[in-house]
Amino acid sequence: MARITVNGIPHDVDVEPETPLLWVLREQLGLTGTKYGCGVAQCGACTVQIDGAATRSCVLPVSAVEPTQNVTTIEGLSSDGSHPVQKAWLALDVPQCGYCQAGMIMAAAALLEQNKRPTDTDIDAEITNICRCGTYNRVRAAIKRAAEEA
Repeated sequence: MARITVNGIPHDVDVEPETPLLWVLREQLGLTGTKYGCGVAQCGACTVQIDGAATRSCVLPVSAVEPTQNVTTIEGLSSDGSHPVQKAWLALDVPQCGYCQAGMIMAAAALLEQNKRPTDTDIDAEITNICRCGTYNRVRAAIKRAAEEA
């Protein structure tokens, strides 16, 4: 049994301690916005925030998450899509296929919490998510737009 807090709500889940957080979110809690991509923490499709820090959930055992820590998923970023990053993503038509976008948005939101005015270099260093559609220029523009709105 593991106790985790997700999007501000505590949950008790009956899983093995080594179960990756990603699968707890998707299969136990039904929060399917967080995606499985590579399974080795390289692509970033599984990015969530733990206490505000962008974290790849596909390799993080649920037992590594303390009950006092808050896991935020794309579903918990805002209930109505009003987060500045989500609004910028829509305004600039960032996604193409969209598969990587939840993880990309979570990483961008974490970056803006730490750095209110990131440079291109800052964005390149922090947003390491892989987008097979290659929307990186739009991602950078959307992060800058969100920074202006925040």
